[in-house]
Amino acid sequence: MNSLAILGPGLLGGSLALAARRLGGSRVALWARRAEAVAEIEAMGIADAVSTDVRAIVAGVDLVILCVPVGAMPALAREIADAISPQTIVTDVGSVKAAVVAELGEIFRGRGRFVGSHPMAGSEQTGIRAARAELFEDAACILTPDGASDPAAVAELRAFWQEVGCRVLEVAPAEHDEIVALVSHLPHLVAATLVQTVLAENPRAFEFSGPGFRDTTRVAAGPPAMWAEILRTNGPAVRRSAEAMIEKLRGILTLLDREPPMTDFLTEAKTQRDRLRPLK
Repeated sequence: MNSLAILGPGLLGGSLALAARRLGGSRVALWARRAEAVAEIEAMGIADAVSTDVRAIVAGVDLVILCVPVGAMPALAREIADAISPQTIVTDVGSVKAAVVAELGEIFRGRGRFVGSHPMAGSEQTGIRAARAELFEDAACILTPDGASDPAAVAELRAFWQEVGCRVLEVAPAEHDEIVALVSHLPHLVAATLVQTVLAENPRAFEFSGPGFRDTTRVAAGPPAMWAEILRTNGPAVRRSAEAMIEKLRGILTLLDREPPMTDFLTEAKTQRDRLRPLK
């Protein structure tokens, strides 16, 4: 990509700008909604151009990446749709895909080549000051093309994410939502529920917590409004995964007084957990 526009200078948008600058060879433009954010980005020197004028930022670029909350994407997409070339590739970093791909695909039909993306590279930290160029190294990035996607755009987008360090996977939008409900959205819900359970049962227990509790609940420190929107947008899949976990917990409770079965359960869980790729 000779040029890219990143719309939204948060953790992901800022990290993308840093990663692209580190690679070199691409002109990086950043859009921010507030003048204060523009001034901050200019002071950091992480983009070749930065502005609150989104149409000016996307004009003439090869790739546009929407790094705003899922609920804000349609309005932003409509604002830029007639300011880009029909050959411009447009993608996003949202963690819900079926609704996004359907709506943005329609907005950009004949105006740009839209393909959904979801880099699994977030953190409980937020804002451009938390951005780092290595955020995407060895992270999974899920592409979610549909029947209307341009194969050439998919291939170019795959190459881009690989260049910034991602392992690229590809699934249909609906399958993506079912998968991330299990490995991303449910864990956040569980972490938040664990914090609330401890608070309700014995608030003083927080004083006794160690690394295990902190590790298990780390993601609950993420931005509440953003996560409420994610959970709501992917509600059906999150509900199915949560109900499956509740059923599993009910079964586990019957094993508490049965040493061999409980050991077998924990051993299998450890074996599967040990298979996960280590995070860098």
